[in-house]
Amino acid sequence: MSAMSFMPLALAGSLVLALGPSTPSPVRSHAALTDANIVAIFDAANTADIETGNLAAKNGQSEDVRNLGKQFAEAHTTLRQQGRDLAKKLGVTPVLPAGDQGAAQHAEAMKMLKSKKGADFDKAYLAQEIAYHQAVIDAVTNVLLPATQNAELKAFEQK
Repeated sequence: MSAMSFMPLALAGSLVLALGPSTPSPVRSHAALTDANIVAIFDAANTADIETGNLAAKNGQSEDVRNLGKQFAEAHTTLRQQGRDLAKKLGVTPVLPAGDQGAAQHAEAMKMLKSKKGADFDKAYLAQEIAYHQAVIDAVTNVLLPATQNAELKAFEQK
């Protein structure tokens, strides 16, 4: 599996696991998600991007990749804290969907990225970040927003 496929699957794995193994799309339905699931998914997605960003800041060959990794890690740290603060304010305890595989898939992505060096690392990191962020945009638009019940949480997602 390529770097591009691990990170989107980490997020998608957190979205809905009521899918059959033959389902071609990682996200089919939003009906089963609760606001507690959505908060947990955002937290996990931000944590994943913090970890990959920190790895890029450390292991990137080019200064641009190191700076991008640092920027992503800092931005997602802020965003994760905002999400945690909102969850606390709303009295929502984050709970990942049953059977979530996001952490295991993220661990595999990190393992793959850690195995890369130099320009190969830079290429793999950039490819996975592009795919990951597109997966996040698609998930928020098509799954998370339609499933969100709380208006304040929905506004946070839209922001």
